[in-house]
Amino acid sequence: MQNILGIDIGGSHITMAQVHPEKREIIGSTYIREHVDSFEPREIIFSAWISAIEKAIRDLTKEELLIGIAMPGPFDYENGISHMQQGKFMDIYQINIKEELAQRLSISKNRIHFVNDAAAFLEGEVFGGCVKEYKRIFGVTLGTGLGTTFYNGIAATDEDLWDSSLKGSICEDYLATRWFINRYAELTGETISGTKDLLEKPEDIQTKMFGEYADSFAEFITKYIRSYEPEVLVIGGNIAKAYPYFEKRFTRNLIENKIHLPVKISAIFEDAAILGAASYALKKSTE
Repeated sequence: MQNILGIDIGGSHITMAQVHPEKREIIGSTYIREHVDSFEPREIIFSAWISAIEKAIRDLTKEELLIGIAMPGPFDYENGISHMQQGKFMDIYQINIKEELAQRLSISKNRIHFVNDAAAFLEGEVFGGCVKEYKRIFGVTLGTGLGTTFYNGIAATDEDLWDSSLKGSICEDYLATRWFINRYAELTGETISGTKDLLEKPEDIQTKMFGEYADSFAEFITKYIRSYEPEVLVIGGNIAKAYPYFEKRFTRNLIENKIHLPVKISAIFEDAAILGAASYALKKSTE
């Protein structure tokens, strides 16, 4: 069996696990999630990453190890170089992360493969999640940001639609968690941290906000996703967990726009990017 580690790197964490390529699932006993502050100096970030990876691969032979890493952009995925200049990971801007990891782990850099985090989510859902039987798939992650990705039957690509225009602003302003925070403050003068908090509020405010959100999400699908002609839409991210609260209105809006698109909610959520990163590394290793 191929020794493979899937890794998901975010702005505040690194999550990883060994992946069973035949069973297409995470090996639960190897799962590791650790806090890593992306605003720290590069040496602290690299040390934290290496420490976590060493724990996850302690029983594996490094010469046979394959590593897939899901990483946010902007990023040079082929060469492993960060292009993030604002916000998270500023201190590793233009650093060759692939070479750094290879040197510190004492493995060949040819055995480390990077993939966009949104694309990794969809690769994971295709590899071991809820859309294994489909060929043309559009994936959306709804959370602190907006991720968009398309699978064409061969590989998932990052479609990078987060800053496309919507309602006089950009899509992410209406579809990410900050919309719920800002809209709730407008309506009540109070604060929430996201959809989880909203579900504890009165039903009338929930209905109003989820209705507005459903309208925006349907407008986004109609405007940008229809042209891909997907067989199915798969949704991940924390907001997807509240999908039952806006499903009916969202679906009605799509039908009114003559879009008859099956919708699947992520089967594996946070684990999708880990599986997807591992799946991507397996593909790259056989090219």
